[in-house]
Order: sequence, then C-alpha cells, then structure tokens
Amino acid sequence: MIAFRCQLRLIITCCFLALGINLNAQQPGKQIRVIVIGAHPDDCDLDAGGTAAIFASMGHAVKFVSVTNGDAGHQTQGGEMLAKRRAEEAKEAGKRFGVEYDILDNHDGELEPVLKIRLQLIRKIREWNADIVIAPRPNDYHPDHRYTGVLVQDAAYMVGVPNIVPDCPPLKKNPVFLYTRDHFKRPNPFRADISVDITAVFDKKVHALDAHQSQFYEWLPWIGDYISEVPADATARKKWLGQRYAGAISNETRAVLEKFYGSTRAAQAKYAESFEICEYGTQPSEEMIRRLFPMLGK
Repeated sequence: MIAFRCQLRLIITCCFLALGINLNAQQPGKQIRVIVIGAHPDDCDLDAGGTAAIFASMGHAVKFVSVTNGDAGHQTQGGEMLAKRRAEEAKEAGKRFGVEYDILDNHDGELEPVLKIRLQLIRKIREWNADIVIAPRPNDYHPDHRYTGVLVQDAAYMVGVPNIVPDCPPLKKNPVFLYTRDHFKRPNPFRADISVDITAVFDKKVHALDAHQSQFYEWLPWIGDYISEVPADATARKKWLGQRYAGAISNETRAVLEKFYGSTRAAQAKYAESFEICEYGTQPSEEMIRRLFPMLGK
C-alpha cells in the first residue's frame, strides 16, 4: 500500500509538472482581512474607499459595515422606503469597489452607544476575523458618527473575551484599530499615522460614490445648501463629484506618504487617505504596518 501511494504521488507530481505547476512553490502571502465601520451607508466609501479598493484589487478581503440603515438621510424621502433605496445604493457601491457591504437595522439619527449595538459590532468583527478595523473618531458634528466611534472603541478589547457574545468564537489576536480622517480639533486633532496613495484608484472611488445617488446628488447638497451646483447630466455630475471630493493633500499627509513611499512617489501622489492608530487594540510597529498595508512602499 505504501509503495502504491508513493507511485501514485509520483504520477500526480509528474502530471502537475507537465502542466507547469510546482507543488513545492511558496504559497502566496496571508490574506489580509479589513473591516471598515461607518455610521451610514456611504460613510465607509467616502472615508476609506480608495484604500479598500486597493486592498480588494490585491486579493485581500474587505467588508464595509453601516451601523444604521440611513432611513433619515434625505429631504423628501424617509423610513423604510429610503432605507431600501440606500441599501440598493450600497450594494451597487460594494460591487464597484469589490467589497462586501453590510447594513445593520438601526435607525439613522437615533444611534446611541448601547450594549445591543456594541455586541452587534463585536460579532461583525469576529465573524470577519479582522486584522484591521477602521472607524471614525468619536469627535464629529453628527451624533451617529461620534457614537459609531465610541461603539468601535468599546468593542476593541471585547472582541477577544470569550464570555462576551459566547456563541461567536473570540478573536485569537486583537486587530489593529484605525481612525479615519476628520477635521475636528477638540479635544485633539486628527493625527496621520498611515497614509495611502489612492491616485491610481481615485476614479474607481468616485465611480462607487456615484452609486449613492440619494446622498451625493440630493441629500448632502440640499442640507449643505449647494444643490444648485449639482449638474443635471449624469456624466457631468460624476465629474463634479470627483472635483468636490478630490481634496488637497496636506503637508502632514505628504510627509507620511514620503515616509512609506519615498520622496519621488510622495511628490507624484494627487489623492490620499490617512488613518490614525487607535490606542486600543494592537499597537503596530512600522514593520507590521507595512505587512498589513502591502500597497505601501518597501
């Protein structure tokens, strides 16, 4: 029997070699698993969409989670009808980014940092077996944004505690938790610890944002009092959207890009997304950051 198995393995090996497959070749690197958590359907897209698109294009696994269903974010629509519309928009955006998109059934504008929702997020992070968790800081004009940040902070340690959400296995390692960029200064300003050059995927990001028609062409322009600027033509609207959300790269971001990509690549970057390392969760070394963000320069 042993001789037969050896002979069979020899035959199989010869067949694979004939097909150009090396059984002893080094296996590809570990898949990195990223979960981005936002308050509303479209928040993840805007804050980390370019980075997510790069991860996805490299074969890594990315999930977007909206903590609310977005059922209040419109000037004329609302409730179940709006929630359904926004879920369809998010699904389409997820396809355009190449990521999974989950929406939790919590009401928009009514989010509070309560145990029920903390447990929902612990479960999502565990089920995804996340290496990286990205969420907003708990400083923001919108209470849903603030409380999403608080909820993720509150989940950061608990994802490894077996007796919390006991029917869902705890993570064996604590993820790296990151904050997305904002412009609020109190009690402390955002600090860019990691910056990703998204120039190559910026058009893809805009294409995905374009799927959120109810937000970027209707609600946000209306509440921001610039709806008269939105072009009627679909092509012109998308161009306008890209111009509106292009954003200038700050000196701080440029310096971080130079650290990770080198001066030449940093000078060429037109668009970037930056992240601050949360003091909860794993505190990554520069070596670990480069491993978890393989798109960064070597």
